[in-house]
Amino acid sequence: MKDNFSAQSAAYSQFRPHYPAEMIQYILSHVQNFDMALDVATGNGQVAVALAPYFKEVYATDISTKQLENAKQLPNIIYKEGSAEETGFNNSQFDLITVAQAIHWFDFDVFYREIKRVLKPNGILAVMGYGVFSTNLDTDIILSHFYKEIVGPYWDAERKYVDENYTTIPFPFREIESRKFFNRFTWTLEQLVGYLQTWSATQHYIKDKGVDPVHLIYNDLKTSWQKSDKQVFFPLLLRIGEV
Repeated sequence: MKDNFSAQSAAYSQFRPHYPAEMIQYILSHVQNFDMALDVATGNGQVAVALAPYFKEVYATDISTKQLENAKQLPNIIYKEGSAEETGFNNSQFDLITVAQAIHWFDFDVFYREIKRVLKPNGILAVMGYGVFSTNLDTDIILSHFYKEIVGPYWDAERKYVDENYTTIPFPFREIESRKFFNRFTWTLEQLVGYLQTWSATQHYIKDKGVDPVHLIYNDLKTSWQKSDKQVFFPLLLRIGEV
């Protein structure tokens, strides 16, 4: 798995959108027991924190120490540095395993073998994510140009799975048909810019050229945002499987 997010771990924690409680509750409705959960590639721990009230213990792993340093601490969350493909956990240990906005980075075959090993019989795997967001017509034109033309060449190949809304990832489980979820926020210009700066493609551009590509659209973005309703709309991605 690539570590594309350690460099901006604090910004990632501040600007990445959270998943709605309704979506978490929907996932939990398919879980039979609530002893132990695992959040893989937890990042700043937002999903682990959402699961903590419902499980006796929640383990949360990530390859990035810096990401884990920005994670919220709770008594029943155990954070652990480690890869998704080699978790080091016991056989049939978890009732629920979640992966949020990360599965496209994994070695699918190796990861799924590990999931089948550490999930309990009838355990649940929930793959979550969010697609390309939209705002208002004027701002969307600017953002589309930024996404496709300015930082477009800097997206990793794995990004295609997000663009395809996770419909094309292999998923060798008994799949449970999922509801559609969406998230809507009211963002300041700072929040919008901060989110764009957490993109892996933005960070690759900065590393290559030494300048922040968001600066190329900032003035146009500011003008369009000031006259907009400042609404941001995310389509959420969800696939649920049972072992």
